[in-house]
Formats: sequence, C-alpha cells, structure tokens
Amino acid sequence: MKKIAIAADHAGFEYKEYIKNQLKDQYELVDFGTHSVDSVDYPDFVHPAASAVENGDCEFGILFCGSGQGVQLSANKHQGVRCALAWMPEIAALSRQHNNCNMVALPARFIAKELAQEIIEKFLNTDFEGGRHQNRVDKITCK
Repeated sequence: MKKIAIAADHAGFEYKEYIKNQLKDQYELVDFGTHSVDSVDYPDFVHPAASAVENGDCEFGILFCGSGQGVQLSANKHQGVRCALAWMPEIAALSRQHNNCNMVALPARFIAKELAQEIIEKFLNTDFEGGRHQNRVDKITCK
C-alpha cells in the first residue's frame, strides 16, 4: 500500500479531509495538518510533508491551499521534491509522465472537490515515462 503525505492550510482543510475520506481504503495516509479552518501559515505543514517525501518515508504527497501556489512553492524548496500545481487531470498526468513529480498541489478555491479527487487519482496512478524525460528531470536540481 502506497504511503502518501497530505497537508493543507486553512483554505484547503475541507478538501484535505474530503480526500482523506476518499482515499483511506486505497492508501496509507499521513496527515501533516492543518486540523481546522483556523488561519495558519502553510509552510508549517508543507515542510514536514515535503520532508517525508524527500527522505522516502512517503512515496507521494498531496497539498492544498487556496491557490495551490504557496504550498507548491514551499514544497519545491526541498531538493528531493518535484511538486506540480495541477487544476485538471491532464496536468497531473503530464507532471508524472514527463517530470516524475512526487507531490501535487491543488487550488481548493478554484476547483470542485470531485475534480480534486480525479486529479489526485490521475496523479497517483500515472507512471513516469523515463527515457528522454529522465535527462531533463536530472537537470532540474541546482547543485
């Protein structure tokens, strides 16, 4: 069973809870918070989730905030993380196929919960194509 890190700020809290309920039978979910709709700073939850993906404790990560931008930017500060902002299933698929992304960020204020679920399922069930894409992925990290 794949182990998935999941985190959100206050704007993404309800989506996080919805997705946890939808995925709980298929995946082992590790919830890094937040645990309410009270205003919080997203990096406080994203960094522990991204660290879990980066160090291999979790295979993938799912993040939510209002726009998806803040959580994605925070996650991508981690050397071992490639986090994609996805607002449709096709973007999620391409982020896996071409970029071998291991985290996905979703904009809770701009998509329906059901669409979020479709995006996440597409992300988690799409494989990296490797080949010519591996060379490009290898060039992403600054040394």
